[in-house]
Amino acid sequence: MADNDLGSLLGGLLGGDSGAGKLLGALIGALGSGGGESLDGLLHQLQEGGLGGKTGSWVGTGPNDPLTGPEVAQALPYQALEHVAGQAGITPEQAADQLAEALPQAVDKLTPGGQVPEGSLEELIARQQQ
Repeated sequence: MADNDLGSLLGGLLGGDSGAGKLLGALIGALGSGGGESLDGLLHQLQEGGLGGKTGSWVGTGPNDPLTGPEVAQALPYQALEHVAGQAGITPEQAADQLAEALPQAVDKLTPGGQVPEGSLEELIARQQQ
């Protein structure tokens, strides 16, 4: 799925926030080039980047731990952050700040049962919109 299509779906999931949706779509596209557009892949990248405790709170059923832009920048490959920023026409620091706002909410909405469901992001989003 193209980054912008996934971004539109994610924007709808986030209550119509198309800017955040497009950033998330671009990030997932950058991380999963080769068809790996999965929630599990995104979470794995964030966990490898040192955010395992925070991602666990977003998946779980309790409160979501907040995230900061510098944490996002540290957890992601810089090339991915540059790609996202370039797609949005903003700096990598601005992209990291905006992703820090959107990631906890998006992951929380995609994991309502407290577990990461199987399937592509497109399938997960479609299930949430039913």
